[in-house]
Amino acid sequence: MADLPGHVLACLHSGKLAFLAILVSGGIVLQILACALFNNWWPMLSVIMYVLLPMPLLFFAGSDTSSLFSESGNSWVDATKFLTGASAVGSIAIPAILKHAGVIGWGALALELSSFFVIVVAIMCYIQMNSDDEYRML
Repeated sequence: MADLPGHVLACLHSGKLAFLAILVSGGIVLQILACALFNNWWPMLSVIMYVLLPMPLLFFAGSDTSSLFSESGNSWVDATKFLTGASAVGSIAIPAILKHAGVIGWGALALELSSFFVIVVAIMCYIQMNSDDEYRML
């Protein structure tokens, strides 16, 4: 990839950014559809968890995301992993609890969980994009 001209590399990276934008907007659309189609706005509670999900990564991990995938003795990295995991479980648990309580239906639950899946894929793609060495060369 390093021998490609600069404008070709720029197009490849803009395509990755466009893909990320499509993923995030698709997740948001699924979230809104889960509420609007069934005329019930309770599933929007899981948006709180979507907002809280990247916060430990931003505050505690900083730019060193490679430490998140390895075993470390750093207590800040351990706290980051715990809080991120708790937010991810909460993102699945809130719609499941709402369905169990009879507040939302199966369709809204399916749209909520698919929204969570799409947003998690977008986060994973973003982490992978940041770890690419050729992306930093531009």
